[in-house]
Amino acid sequence: MNADRRRKTDEAAGSYDHLKQRSAVPGKGGISRIAASFSNTVGGLREGILTEAAIKQELAVAALAVPLSFFIADSVWVWVALIASLLLVLAVEFLNTAIERLCNHLHPDRHEGIRVTKDLASAGVFFALALAGLVWGAALLSKFGVL
Repeated sequence: MNADRRRKTDEAAGSYDHLKQRSAVPGKGGISRIAASFSNTVGGLREGILTEAAIKQELAVAALAVPLSFFIADSVWVWVALIASLLLVLAVEFLNTAIERLCNHLHPDRHEGIRVTKDLASAGVFFALALAGLVWGAALLSKFGVL
């Protein structure tokens, strides 16, 4: 009885072999996994930049803000916060785009549940933008001696 149960458990566990994490040791999937992940990242960046207006706008703001950050920041930690806030906005925008595209793929017609899902993702972008505004505002006020 126990042997049958153990065999069934082993068979069931074997059905998830494709989900096992690859080793980080070179030659066992580590370097090739990292290269494949990097390739996926580049593809996602390319797709987002070429097709999404919001990503283009946020990258344009970042292109102006990064050089400006060197003049605003009084310390390395303020600079890190300024840059991190920009990166967070981009990360959340890419996730929002992915959610929207998945929703459109699964249900191309208007659907109340899909609308709510997209609105929730959009709210995430709003809060990332609010955080960036807070960080940049505080850094500017501090730079000009208001804080």
